[in-house]
Amino acid sequence: MKRILVIFAHPAIQKSRINQQMIRALRGLEWVTVNDLYDNYPDFYIDVIKEQQLLMLHDTIVWHHPFYWYSCPSLLKEWFDLVLEHDFAYGKKGTSLEGKDAISVLTTGARKEVYSEKGRNRYTINQFLIPFQQSAALCRMNYLPPFVVHGSYTIPSEEINNYAEQYKKLILSLRDEKLDKKKMNSVEYLNELIENNA
Repeated sequence: MKRILVIFAHPAIQKSRINQQMIRALRGLEWVTVNDLYDNYPDFYIDVIKEQQLLMLHDTIVWHHPFYWYSCPSLLKEWFDLVLEHDFAYGKKGTSLEGKDAISVLTTGARKEVYSEKGRNRYTINQFLIPFQQSAALCRMNYLPPFVVHGSYTIPSEEINNYAEQYKKLILSLRDEKLDKKKMNSVEYLNELIENNA
């Protein structure tokens, strides 16, 4: 089994029905650690050593956040800037994260069709996630396709429950190594594999 670290960053979790439910679905799972950055660091003073130790203790790193201004909330960006230090995460001596898997888990307010060449945002989610993919590559990590929930503002309660269950199923599948790497790398979103296995 693999140890999963979910680095969760949402500055207004009380307003997000979908993210509350998704995180709730992971609570208490064995070998799964939920690291809520806004809860742990309301003053933005990140304990770099503690965060680095957490990374080293886990095999799969999940960056879970709402999609803010085509990127992530500011505290998660601060986490990247401070925690992924030279000679820890990258550089000649920076091999602490080598071989670990990384995955982005996102919620967006807009529907999926908005994130396309012909949509209002002109680019796909995977194109917007290139900085995360490249950060993982620099750290010698394997970056997997994302898990994405679109249209979170208008999603009905029943669908919220379904997405939370899919997310839990994904995390358990990653933990228990039940997903084939080739299949994972052949899909746009990991949602596709979980939906097909439902």
